[in-house]
Amino acid sequence: MDLNALPEEEEETYDRHVQEYAAPGDHIESAVDIANRERDERRKRLKKERAEERPTNMVQRADQFYQTKHFRSYDKSKLPSGWLDCPAFGQEIDCFIPSKVPLGESFNDCIPPGKRYSFKQVIHQQRVMGRKLGLVIDLTNTTRYYSALDLKKEGIKHVKIACVGRDAVPSNAQVNEFVYEVSQFLSRHKQTKKHILVHCTHGHNRTGYMIIHYLMRSTSMSVTQAIKKFADARPPGIYKPDYIDALYTFYHEKKPEMICPSTPEWKRSSDLDLNGEAMPDEDDDGNLTAPILDNRETEARMTNDDVLGDDIPVEQADEFRRFCYQTLKLNARPRGGMQFPGSHPVSLSRENLQLLRQRYYYATWKADGTRYMMLITVDGCYLIDRSFNFRRVQMRFPCRTSDGIGEKTHHYTLLDGEMIIDTMPDSQKQERRYLIYDLIALNHVSLVEHPFHERWKMIEKEVVEPRNAERHNIYQSRNPYYRYDLEPFKVRRKDFWLLSTVTKVLKEFIPKLSHDADGLIFQGWDDPYVPRTHEGLLKWKYPEMNSVDFLFEVVFFHLALLSISSGVWISLQLLTDCLLKQVDDDGYEKLFINERGRKKEMDGQRVVFAAGLDPSTYSGKIIECSWDSDEHVWVCMRTRVDKNTPNEINTYRKVMRSIKDNITEDVLLSEINEIICLPMYADRIKSEMNLARRR
Repeated sequence: MDLNALPEEEEETYDRHVQEYAAPGDHIESAVDIANRERDERRKRLKKERAEERPTNMVQRADQFYQTKHFRSYDKSKLPSGWLDCPAFGQEIDCFIPSKVPLGESFNDCIPPGKRYSFKQVIHQQRVMGRKLGLVIDLTNTTRYYSALDLKKEGIKHVKIACVGRDAVPSNAQVNEFVYEVSQFLSRHKQTKKHILVHCTHGHNRTGYMIIHYLMRSTSMSVTQAIKKFADARPPGIYKPDYIDALYTFYHEKKPEMICPSTPEWKRSSDLDLNGEAMPDEDDDGNLTAPILDNRETEARMTNDDVLGDDIPVEQADEFRRFCYQTLKLNARPRGGMQFPGSHPVSLSRENLQLLRQRYYYATWKADGTRYMMLITVDGCYLIDRSFNFRRVQMRFPCRTSDGIGEKTHHYTLLDGEMIIDTMPDSQKQERRYLIYDLIALNHVSLVEHPFHERWKMIEKEVVEPRNAERHNIYQSRNPYYRYDLEPFKVRRKDFWLLSTVTKVLKEFIPKLSHDADGLIFQGWDDPYVPRTHEGLLKWKYPEMNSVDFLFEVVFFHLALLSISSGVWISLQLLTDCLLKQVDDDGYEKLFINERGRKKEMDGQRVVFAAGLDPSTYSGKIIECSWDSDEHVWVCMRTRVDKNTPNEINTYRKVMRSIKDNITEDVLLSEINEIICLPMYADRIKSEMNLARRR
């Protein structure tokens, strides 16, 4: 008998009891389990005790942190519309990286971590791609997106060009600034290649507009090619039609039949207007609206006082001034800065008339236009006015090549000439034209020491003929994309003739001109280019048109007394003048000229104005005056808006000498008829006429 055996019924009862005791959820603890349980209980008890000791606000803050960590929401309304889903940047375009605006850390609460795009990410991403940023150009119209100090710490230059972006393309002056900044940066980093990140809000319209302008001015391509190049690198490219239209208009190119890219998908439906077009970018700090800039000229009546071209950066103008001075072998004056260096003629008198007998001269008509020098570079054409200011105009000046017209354009070619306005006698249609009469530098090479006749012939060969040839080739092509007729003015060389033709010029040529002329210019045929006053360059005006440019001022006696009563100091001379002249309510009128950089009052000189004109409106302006010998007064002819200083005293004296000498048309022709009979003229005239026949 097995003493350990249990009865069968007891065995069944035991099994049932064990199953009930060890039911699911119950646990038979081992020693290890008991130790772990007691440790967990101690931890819970300690946490509870510490929580009771902490202030209530700390508990609430912890709860908020827990909720934020696990259930955070982002306020996307503070972001630029469409920014979140807009691709961060495009492919490299030469040195450019088109990009949407990077947002600073202040926007982190609005952006999910995987969508953030700050300059930390920008710099890192570009380094991974082997690109080192050296310049960032910001085209947004606000400063709220990021701090430029972060870039400065990385040694990256930041340039701000605030473009409105609301229904307006960047201004021409802003484009000039962009192109200049890029050109300067690249010239300083020729050895070590650095990239330029350009951004507006989304990196498409304003960014593309600026980059395309640079491509157009630095490479030989059409607007269509430049637009495609940007679109390939930053799809879909520029998607605002007015931006595309402005590019074709600015560069005088014919717009092909093309479909403007549709608005990108990342532009939400709420960002579209009723026509399905993209709404303006909302990054403005100031003005919310701006007029659409149109580069096309209006139908307004043209005048010589019209301001042509667009402003350029101050630093660029300074560089151009230095080039002009170096070309003309001038030294910058320590006082007064640089002044207009163009050659100025002197009035013809009986004394300097004898120069025509001593040197070989040619003659041309004196057009009554506006004096401009012109500097041509690869990135633009610049008009230089008499105040030595530079303004850019969009023109084409291809270089001459041995096998026709190539893609190369003039670079640092300096011209001298005058802008005139031709008016067609029948239709009264106006056309602006630049008459080139001298070539000072050709592609960086100074020509000032070459004789005039060589420089004059080179104008046609190097400047005018290549333009005419290219225009002919374009118009003959199947797809004439460039339109010379849309340029702001025409260009031609001014003619010069033998002295033997002067009678014909005065009697037949000048009366038939479609623009105003007020006399003749006599140019030494073998003379070098002489900057500023050229004693050998002579001008003859019709006697009634001999003129001086004065500074005109009106002093009102009641204002002088008011200044004294207010404790404002005025000169004793001014007060004496007012008292002695017995000034009435119209004021005391004064004329000034320049003497050694200072204005000099012309005592005893008086000016009269046409009936109905208020002299006080001319106060502070430069006025051109002719001399009335019968009344012994100056007569105001016009305001010289192209000048900011009056004539020098030496110029005044020479004009007065010319007026006193009274060289009339008959006297002039009589003198010239004698001069051309001299052997030095007779032989050369005969030789040149024979040469002309053989041609």
